[in-house]
Amino acid sequence: MRSLALPLALCLLAAPVAANAADNAAGKPKQLVMVSFDGAGANNLWQRSRDLARRTNAHFTYFLSCTLVIERANAKSYQGPNEKPGKSNIGFAQTAAEARERLGHVWQAHLEGHDISSHTCGHFDGKDWTAADWSAEFNTFHDVLTNAWKTAGAGSEEPAGWKDFVATGINGFRAPYFSTSPGLVEAERRAGIRYDASLVTKGPVMPEEKGGLIRFGLPLIPEGPSNRPIIAMDYNLFIRHSGGIDNPSSSAEFEERAYSAFKAAFDKEYDGDRIPFQIGLHFVEMNGGAYWRAMERLVTEVCGKQDVACVSYSEAIRLIHEREKPRVASGL
Repeated sequence: MRSLALPLALCLLAAPVAANAADNAAGKPKQLVMVSFDGAGANNLWQRSRDLARRTNAHFTYFLSCTLVIERANAKSYQGPNEKPGKSNIGFAQTAAEARERLGHVWQAHLEGHDISSHTCGHFDGKDWTAADWSAEFNTFHDVLTNAWKTAGAGSEEPAGWKDFVATGINGFRAPYFSTSPGLVEAERRAGIRYDASLVTKGPVMPEEKGGLIRFGLPLIPEGPSNRPIIAMDYNLFIRHSGGIDNPSSSAEFEERAYSAFKAAFDKEYDGDRIPFQIGLHFVEMNGGAYWRAMERLVTEVCGKQDVACVSYSEAIRLIHEREKPRVASGL
């Protein structure tokens, strides 16, 4: 689906549609929840997140940085725009075996219905990049993923369908640091990107479509004793709670604050207009894993509800589109 019949922002804010299978008895649409992970590195957290998804009937979105499937010995095979060969702000796989294990998680997550999307490669700040710079990084991401099994010394283990998956199955993008430039949208269109999740919004809002690109934003949500707004992402909580310095001795306190903020923001949408709710994490257990535990508590509590769907971004687009169809048919 390259375009939607109505602006996505109209959906869920209009009158309920009768007899819509996605609606509950009260006429409200299902509350959509999208949990995403940036970087998608540590293999133990790949396993942990996939296990959580199976237990809770959830699908996640993994924004993968491609240098994490390149072993450090081959680091200089990668060069980011305007950077020296072998430089990456997010690192590389330490060994070929680590890269192969990560590739296995990527493939299994894909088979399990999760989104695998792009976080480009070296996790650089693209605020000054041209369209050509972004295109070069998107092309590198594609080339690295296409040949990743062979490069990791496991060409014979490459799953059937891997290259097709890389060519057509990676349709989303989030910019590192949420940092974009005027040339990004042009490069995304050239790369066949379907949705971008690089925005930050004042609160939960509906995704918007413009020029064939669907754009999502992580919301600002109230947090802490004074309910100051903060991006619904673990790193931002980490900075606020401990100044970016790991403090595992206060992990339980930080977990409770994060969970309370996530749950209150979810409840506001669930009890209200049911605008999709999004939170983001990294494959790092900051402050003793406080934010992962908070996310796991929320997912475990809400994803089993009959009128909640914990979905990938691609699934959210499809569900929103399906809700619009009756409105289009009735001329609304």
